[in-house]
Amino acid sequence: MSGAGGSVEDLAGSKKTSSPWTSWLAKSRSTIATAALVVGCVLWSACAGSQGGGTADLVVRGGKIVTMNEAQPEVEAIAARDGRIVFAGSASEAAAFVGADTRVIELGDALAVPGLIEGHGHFYGIGQTKLQLDLTGAASFADIVDIVAEAASSFGPDAWIVGRGWHQSKWTSVPEGAVDGVPLHDELSAVSPDNPVYLTHASGHAAFVNAKALELAGIDSSTPDPDGGTIVRDANGRATGLLRETAQGLVGRLRSGELEWNEARRVLALAADEVLANGITSFQDAGSSIELVDLLRSMADEDALKVRLWVMVRDSVDAMRENLARVRTIGGGDDYLTVRAIKKSIDGALGSHGAWLLEPYEDLPGSAGLNTVPLDEMEDSAALALEHDYQFCVHAIGDRANRETLDIFERAFEQSPRTGRDLRWRVEHAQHLSPRDIPRFASLGVIASMQGVHCTSDGSWVPDRLGERRAREGAYVWRKLLDSGVVIANGTDAPVEDVSPIASFTSTVTRRLGNGELFYPDQRLTREEALRSYTLDAAFAAFEEDIKGSLEVGKLADITILDRDIMTVDEDQLAETRVLHTIVGGEVRYSAD
Repeated sequence: MSGAGGSVEDLAGSKKTSSPWTSWLAKSRSTIATAALVVGCVLWSACAGSQGGGTADLVVRGGKIVTMNEAQPEVEAIAARDGRIVFAGSASEAAAFVGADTRVIELGDALAVPGLIEGHGHFYGIGQTKLQLDLTGAASFADIVDIVAEAASSFGPDAWIVGRGWHQSKWTSVPEGAVDGVPLHDELSAVSPDNPVYLTHASGHAAFVNAKALELAGIDSSTPDPDGGTIVRDANGRATGLLRETAQGLVGRLRSGELEWNEARRVLALAADEVLANGITSFQDAGSSIELVDLLRSMADEDALKVRLWVMVRDSVDAMRENLARVRTIGGGDDYLTVRAIKKSIDGALGSHGAWLLEPYEDLPGSAGLNTVPLDEMEDSAALALEHDYQFCVHAIGDRANRETLDIFERAFEQSPRTGRDLRWRVEHAQHLSPRDIPRFASLGVIASMQGVHCTSDGSWVPDRLGERRAREGAYVWRKLLDSGVVIANGTDAPVEDVSPIASFTSTVTRRLGNGELFYPDQRLTREEALRSYTLDAAFAAFEEDIKGSLEVGKLADITILDRDIMTVDEDQLAETRVLHTIVGGEVRYSAD
């Protein structure tokens, strides 16, 4: 097809295959900010005809466009200029915005939606995994040994061998002599005698190391467990090689050092490429050090960020106390960087038996998990968040962890002139809840930052950890939370999972496990609710709903184009959806081959 001037891309040959906001969210939006947006939109539209003869930099048209704007749920065309949306409406009216230099994308059977927002992931970690051994496909411990043996054959002596992605609950068999489902390190150490090996669990909440790494860290039978962590041992007290939660730091600190900015930029570039290829225009980063935040701020000043980042600061209380006021950034680099949240982890992960539970684990009855950050430090962090007007974002997976977090939030809100709904503090994951705590999220105005893909990735073994009753009552209870009036931001927790919004969207609306079984399907969301959790509600969770999350005049021209209509296509085809274009600020940052 051809347009009235400009370059035209026809997506018709691509592979074919409204509910309102909750009353909670509607009441929470700022009247002043909303009024300012309306005025801005009117002024922008009025000026459109005088800017470049009324032409746009980009026009997307000729197919279905879901806006997430309840006043105009679907349109035929979007026009963007100078990074903002200047028109949303009919294809015939959009013709006036097409000029000689306008890039035109004809949708055909493709679907355009607001730019997808990753609600919880680890941006730097995504880049790092590109430079490490990928253990996600390992079906057994023997597979891991083979992968490390191959790496050791090409590494020089003393070089670190680093990998990530193993999960003992996904192996086809439990190794003989295993402790807590994980073997002793001997077989691994035999193939890597001269290299320290550090293999991070898929969850990021445990690591498996070899004899060389244990030796370098000085870990022996007399080494005490650190607070909030466990050196897993066999019946004779010998370290197996499994380091749970904070115990990872006993070895991990040997590899840490001052951030080298050139290398870090390379890692960040790898992360950006991966994120854009998955249709993500904004990424909510779940924890970066002050040192990394300083690099990101420098890159934002240089216009070197290609994905919009909203960052939680994760550092010591002393470092935050000294630096929070200095690094606080709202819309830096033309809305490419915001730093306005604090991240702390009150517990670990269910997969590593580190989630903090009210009752012991079903499959490890001697443990109820771990409190990884002392409660007094959590209270200090809450006070810092109030003092510096930061959101407080707490990693809480177990039901005990979630209850303690809500208690901390409630005490902090009592000390603030602002309500919880105004502060928009967040629980990151909120995976396993006591039924009595589910309504507290809504009553306190706490946002649940959850990851749909976790429930289908973990579902096959969750009842083993919790027992069927606890799993049924409180595991990944999306529907219960949403129906009680809670705002949910979706995501993947990458690199724990692939940074694929399609996978998480599919999990959210199907709850289908790999074996075809459904994981408590009464907790599914509708497709509109799931899309909103990846767009408008995710934007709300970051105080950014006035500039992103929906396709409206005046908002940022962030658009994701998919090869099929995920709102109507057959459920079995959802997971096959491909990203065709990722558009950030009206600029195409990724296109499929």
